Amino acid sequence: MRNRIDRGFTLIELVVVITILGILAAFAVPRFIALEGKAREAAANGLAGSLRSASALSHGMWLASGSPATIAMEGQTITMTNGYPDVASVANTLADTTGFTATVGATTVIFGKTGAPTPATCGATYTAATAAVPASTVTNIAGC
Repeated sequence: MRNRIDRGFTLIELVVVITILGILAAFAVPRFIALEGKAREAAANGLAGSLRSASALSHGMWLASGSPATIAMEGQTITMTNGYPDVASVANTLADTTGFTATVGATTVIFGKTGAPTPATCGATYTAATAAVPASTVTNIAGC
């Protein structure tokens, strides 16, 4: 008598496994699609935190230096207005703005996230200081 040794999977087993993988993929794909927007939100929040820190650091250097019109940070010249970086030089206080596009206005700079559906509403906005109000940074993630 010969003993027959079966190797491999039957067609039914393969169909069942492929069906189960298809069902799992149908539930997983929508979750992974939402991660792209969350990643843009995290990048916008990170840039806003960097802007706040850089503004505070610049203000501290300005105070320690005796309130000059400009200060030097990491080899960059920062023009100060009311003790905080002005809108033209605030980007120089940051080490890296890759992935963001800066739009400089009269009193604000909008750092929009590149690749966002609406970059103007996905990023951070820096508002220069006035005589009565210190500089501020706002995060906007509505368009991420």
